[in-house]
Amino acid sequence: MSNIIAIVGRPNVGKSTLFNRLTESRKAIVDDFSGVTRDRHYGSAEWTDRQFTVIDTGGYVANSEDVFETAIREQVIIAIEEASVLLFMVDVTTGITDLDDEIAQLLRRSKKPVFTVVNKVDNTQLQNEASVFYGFGLGEIYPISSMTGSGTGDLLDDVVRNFEDLPEEENTLPKITIVGRPNVGKSSLINALIGKDRNIVTPIAGTTRDSIHIHYNQFGHEFMFIDTAGLRKKTKVKENIEFYSVMRTIKALEEADVVILMVDATEGLESQDVNIFHLAEKNKKGIVILVNKWDLIEKDSKTVKAFEDQIRQKLQPFTDVPIVFTSVVTKQRIFQAIETALEVHKNRGKKIPTSKLNDVMLPIIENYPPPALKGKYIKIKYITQINGTSPMFAFFCNLPQYIKEPYKRFIENKLREHFDFSGVPIQIYFRQK
Repeated sequence: MSNIIAIVGRPNVGKSTLFNRLTESRKAIVDDFSGVTRDRHYGSAEWTDRQFTVIDTGGYVANSEDVFETAIREQVIIAIEEASVLLFMVDVTTGITDLDDEIAQLLRRSKKPVFTVVNKVDNTQLQNEASVFYGFGLGEIYPISSMTGSGTGDLLDDVVRNFEDLPEEENTLPKITIVGRPNVGKSSLINALIGKDRNIVTPIAGTTRDSIHIHYNQFGHEFMFIDTAGLRKKTKVKENIEFYSVMRTIKALEEADVVILMVDATEGLESQDVNIFHLAEKNKKGIVILVNKWDLIEKDSKTVKAFEDQIRQKLQPFTDVPIVFTSVVTKQRIFQAIETALEVHKNRGKKIPTSKLNDVMLPIIENYPPPALKGKYIKIKYITQINGTSPMFAFFCNLPQYIKEPYKRFIENKLREHFDFSGVPIQIYFRQK
């Protein structure tokens, strides 16, 4: 189940640097200027075999001071509500500020585990100065340097102890969730599919507080819909609604087998969509892209092709994803969207017999062997599929360490070509024979 860590704190204490370190990415832009993080960043991270999602709550750029502080306060309230663990970040070089105090007050009232992370502790002198932050009364403090990474290991050891291990419910029905930015028509799609005849719907409240499981059984299709419930609070700051929906999306996404990513045809694929797409891909979920509001687009014979190419361009390298063009208003192709999602679910659970795998793939590998490296020839002798929730293949060879990314991609493309894994991420491992 999803465990979400939110990094909260006033601007310019080093939240983004820590985020980059935890997710091993350079996704968040880091600068000595406060308020650089405008978008929410979220990425997956792992520590001692525990997977979790990290959210960098941005500083805000706003003209008037008080709006600025309100916005930060609201962001913290949302993070307290939605995250499993909160990292409260402060800066040892500035000591305790009024805004820190205010955030600490909110955190003291929360029932969530809070870790006070004192950043920029780069030497022993500063180590002593960090003790002032015990004054918040939030328990243990964690002096770290997010630039060099010192202290982050101890912090994460304690953080992962607070994760909940929710038992996986045994449910053999495919679980499908519809995600996308606010206002692309997710609710309308669910209403259109279920029809107004609500008696076939049994909303079983899910383990997560906010996703509702809807049992769908019509027209010969049966599956569970995971619907992220509507927002509970109307917040004053528009951007926060987006932040809220991102947290909800992550929870629903991690629970589902197939993710239908809904995109607004009038706006195209935006960076937030691409983020969600890669998160689903990282979590090895089946993915279908649904382009809604297609009725509003001026069309000629090349429109669909051009639009598809544009989407695939942005999703590289994983582009083997079905794209369905719909209009919820006119109910055009909405059932095709579900059929495609169930097709992808089937692909995700597909098992290919070892003999067939070897019959098809070995001749291809023989014709196009991996390039020799340092005069050493790589021989792939045997292929098998590993058991897992999504397709994984092991290729046994003499020198697995010499096989590079381009060849891996070539193999993946050949597997897709011959066995139809449309919409499903594939994992390929080269093992020593």
